[in-house]
Amino acid sequence: MSEPDLELRAVRGMGEIRPGDDLPALVADAIAPLEPQGGDIVVVTSKVVSKAEGRIRPASEREQAITEESVRLVASRAFPGGITRIVEHRSGLVLAAAGVDASNTDDGTILLLPEDSDASARAIAERLRSRFGAEIGVVVSDTLGRAWRVGQTDVAIGAAGIRVLEPLTGTLDASGRPLTVTAPAIADEIAGAADLVAGKADGVPVVLVRGLGRHVTALEEPGATRLVRREGDMFHLGSDEAYRLGREAGRIDALAEAGAAHDG
Repeated sequence: MSEPDLELRAVRGMGEIRPGDDLPALVADAIAPLEPQGGDIVVVTSKVVSKAEGRIRPASEREQAITEESVRLVASRAFPGGITRIVEHRSGLVLAAAGVDASNTDDGTILLLPEDSDASARAIAERLRSRFGAEIGVVVSDTLGRAWRVGQTDVAIGAAGIRVLEPLTGTLDASGRPLTVTAPAIADEIAGAADLVAGKADGVPVVLVRGLGRHVTALEEPGATRLVRREGDMFHLGSDEAYRLGREAGRIDALAEAGAAHDG
């Protein structure tokens, strides 16, 4: 039996979120008129999660905040007025400015990414499941650029109660050929689709997704952290940084060879 067509509904009426607000309760109130049911997935933008968690700093502390949220510089480029830093966030995400953002927040302030987006997603999912008596999944989304691609799209930085990745290795394609590496990033695809409904400037922080119940799971399923590539990264550094490290390694090797020849 096939599932119903995919349906995405913008959830309006949330109002401005402030530090200390009970976000899970506010999300539940906002989606209640849509009569949530088992198999629904609720996408919540990271901005409102960050606001509720008080992840707000003065705009004057932007560069310091980027440094504090980063564990590794991947690449940097100068531009008129400053430097763009692509970094590895402490969560493992690789993104510009450690996700520190000044959009959709009060003037003179910046927002940091949630402390633990998977935990935030789980707290919302637990509240929704308890209130509506149904298995509902949650995705926390944020906007990222992509290597080799122009523009940005929303991806999942937190998730609970959904299958974030669908490994298809060992299955057959439509022509009967075996798939060997295909694994759709389901949570990212859901986040991107939800952004088409929410938009960037419409003040819609929550989207209800219906028709993907096959991906809704128990809360014990791994969250969006599973989508972070920890091993086998072929683009660990930007070109300038890799070149600089290569030159330094070559210089050290040359000095070592010169010292060995002198000792000989």
